[in-house]
Amino acid sequence: MTDQVTDIGGTKAFLLAPDGPKLATEQDAVDTIAQLWGQPVALVVIPVERFAEGMFDLRTTLLGLFTQKFISYGKKLAVLGDLGEHLATNEPLRAYVRESNRGKHIWFVKTIEDAAAKLG
Repeated sequence: MTDQVTDIGGTKAFLLAPDGPKLATEQDAVDTIAQLWGQPVALVVIPVERFAEGMFDLRTTLLGLFTQKFISYGKKLAVLGDLGEHLATNEPLRAYVRESNRGKHIWFVKTIEDAAAKLG
């Protein structure tokens, strides 16, 4: 599978392939958003597998910096997949996921259908 623009819940979305280059920095977020320049894409969906090792360790601040770029550029972000192993031993991450999922911009979802429900 390759990165592709698709429709999710009636919203144009950019779905990254799970096997692409690992994402780890603010610049990776900006580069992802830049691929959409001029396209009416409101949501970016990134599989958990695309994130580099350590991204879900909030002590590094990488996840917060990465997600903030999507908010700054007016794009919604859905992190797609199972974070179970990361959440099991990481209370700060559980709190971050819980608070993000209450919002309107950054979501952690297990399925595409969950992302569509967030959009609805």
